[in-house]
Amino acid sequence: MKIFEYMEKYDYEQLVICQDNNSGLKAVICVHDTTLGPALGGTRMWNYRSEEDALVDALRLARGMTYKNAAAGLNLGGGKAVIIGDSHTQKSEELFRAFGRYVQSLNGRYITAEDVGTSVQDMDWVHMETKFVTGVSSSFGSSGDPSPMTALGVFQGMKAAAKEVYGSDSLEGKTVAIQGLGHVGYYLAKHLTDEGAKLIVTDINPEAVKRVVREFVAKSMAPEDIMGAKCDIYAPCALGAVINDETIPKLKCQIVAGSANNVLKEERHGDRLHELGILYAPDYVINAGGVINVADELDGYHYERALKKVEGVYENVARVLRIAKRDNIPTYKAADRMAEERIAKIGKVRSRFLG
Repeated sequence: MKIFEYMEKYDYEQLVICQDNNSGLKAVICVHDTTLGPALGGTRMWNYRSEEDALVDALRLARGMTYKNAAAGLNLGGGKAVIIGDSHTQKSEELFRAFGRYVQSLNGRYITAEDVGTSVQDMDWVHMETKFVTGVSSSFGSSGDPSPMTALGVFQGMKAAAKEVYGSDSLEGKTVAIQGLGHVGYYLAKHLTDEGAKLIVTDINPEAVKRVVREFVAKSMAPEDIMGAKCDIYAPCALGAVINDETIPKLKCQIVAGSANNVLKEERHGDRLHELGILYAPDYVINAGGVINVADELDGYHYERALKKVEGVYENVARVLRIAKRDNIPTYKAADRMAEERIAKIGKVRSRFLG
């Protein structure tokens, strides 16, 4: 991989390689863009097949956070960190404190949080070494687990998509197929049940499926069959790249809206959904509730204020849909346009101020 060539192509600012012999830490911190403010993005711990895979993931995720934060209206740039390792067997206080020291060394250019494979406890360890971390325990005046807020944002975004497709944002009586029942998927199922929606659910963890079926009277389906479920809304809430050449012909829905990142395997798959008349709620817009919530910690966390901001995901998705209709472009392009226009405007204002 030609790292500098890739960074120049997508205008990355900084890449930090972190290692610590005592704890076994091997990590990458990537700062993509700080036009709007410090780069905020979580730390992912994953057992990558290779160091290059970890590097590519950090780069890709950091750029995604720039767009997510910009589209969410936050005064924050985009960054991300990945730790190479098994999150089930290789975690330790020493490892996360060593990582925290690297975060501290950036002196606020990068602010971290939890992500796939990391938890509130892990962030508490990071917090022992740096103040540039969010999503720590509520005992530190923080918001704790961001999953409920992420789910609320997805729920609000679904309602905005339903308004566009059905003329009403009520999800009562609508059938939603949820793929992935982790923390976000579970809370999303609760919101949908309270709204009166019908659920079809799946997960690779049978216990997670049993819990949701028992608590929310949902129907279960095998993971390999969920893409073909007859539903109004398909909600990918697990891994990305689930909208691809193989799965698109199986879809029997009118809306794709879920919490997973990088839902489209390639941009052309967003074009294909557009051609088929399937409305896609861009992932980084609809799943921004978690980052909106933790960003509130930077001003001294206030639950009611954060809740109101997260409910604003409804209007953010609606704005993307208006841009898509105005410019006659797929929604994923409209989301990028919305984010890029905001970054460009703020960048010009700052340039005039500084110049």
